[in-house]
Amino acid sequence: MNNLLQDIKLIGDEIPWLKDLRAKGRDAFISQGVPTAKTEAWKYTKPNRFLANSFSYTPSNLIGISPNKTLPFDCYQINFTNGVFNPFKSNLPQGIEVTPIIEAIMFKPKVREKISLIADINNNPFVALNTSYLNEGVYIHISSNVDIKKPLAIVYDTICTDRNDLFNLRNLIELEKNSSLKIIETFGYEGKVKSTYFMNVVNEIYVDENASLKHYKLQDEAFKAGHIAYNAVKVSGGGSYKSFCLQKGADMARNETCVLLSEEGASACVDAAYIMNGWATIDTTTDIKHLKPHTTSSQLVKGVVGGQAKGVFQGKIHIAPNAIKTEGYQLHKAMLLTDEAEIDVKPELEIFADDVKCSHGSACGELDKEQLFYMQSRGISEDKAKQLLIEAYLNDVIAKVDDEKIIEWIKLSLDSTKSE
Repeated sequence: MNNLLQDIKLIGDEIPWLKDLRAKGRDAFISQGVPTAKTEAWKYTKPNRFLANSFSYTPSNLIGISPNKTLPFDCYQINFTNGVFNPFKSNLPQGIEVTPIIEAIMFKPKVREKISLIADINNNPFVALNTSYLNEGVYIHISSNVDIKKPLAIVYDTICTDRNDLFNLRNLIELEKNSSLKIIETFGYEGKVKSTYFMNVVNEIYVDENASLKHYKLQDEAFKAGHIAYNAVKVSGGGSYKSFCLQKGADMARNETCVLLSEEGASACVDAAYIMNGWATIDTTTDIKHLKPHTTSSQLVKGVVGGQAKGVFQGKIHIAPNAIKTEGYQLHKAMLLTDEAEIDVKPELEIFADDVKCSHGSACGELDKEQLFYMQSRGISEDKAKQLLIEAYLNDVIAKVDDEKIIEWIKLSLDSTKSE
């Protein structure tokens, strides 16, 4: 398996149930293997090209060393460096708990029961791989009736080394009844732009009755890195999950979100944007399952693809039997900057109930040459004009983030001129 599975000593290997859980992940990964062009869910992305490299999973020698990154908005902040949790800098308020995941599953039976409950190891090889290395990550818990006013930022820093490092992170996030939280995940690197490493992240998220989670993500990995993230979300009655992801880095990146709207009144809004050049492949995959009546979902995804890069969008809306009075909407739009750029789109509706409102759509176009000419005629350089038009094109999906300072931060990350 290309060195992806290695015999590494992990905390808790002597505990039978934990050893068994990791072994199940290992066996599931061996059974499924690395996806190929024949793997339906991965036929557009083909990670085997990136995974032709050999990777090394070793404990980081950079624990406690973290770039002094300060986000341009007021927030609580916790850090990972080379896949290892660093003590957080912020004093967290009452009602929020952040615990290393290995500590939480070993000493909190409630957490142990929920780990790997909604993140399916049997139908996703990288969730299985992640489970086989279950060791690093955090458990985030918000108590009932607690409204966390400031965002909680999780900063993932990679300090590039000469090794092809493999990082596996598992986070479990739980919001109890009537609570609310805003989480920002940001992935970046320090070092050579052509560095090769593989970031494999799984988030299991539980949103209880009438709770609200807003989940924002910025992914800007190194030029030859790989990034695979799987978000498994369960939303209870009256609960709300709202997410936005901007992907712009890596040689191969995939952000996959599966939402279970498990009770009446549950809702989800899963939005995303991607922008890339070079030879990158960036994949946005969603699966929204309406399991009960009176549930709602919406998705808006927009992409900008230049060079010989490829953008992938796979979006599924599933309406279960008897899930009446359900509404599900999905729209994907993309802009191609070159003749060599590619977009692959696979929207799906699975409807097994009557009296529902569902739709999906997709469109693809190019930069408006008249607008580009007009801006150049007013003294704006071609590169700057293109950048302004790209920002304007993505503005409506970015504007769905409901925090102006976070929007400003996201827009500062839109520079598409970065290359090898």
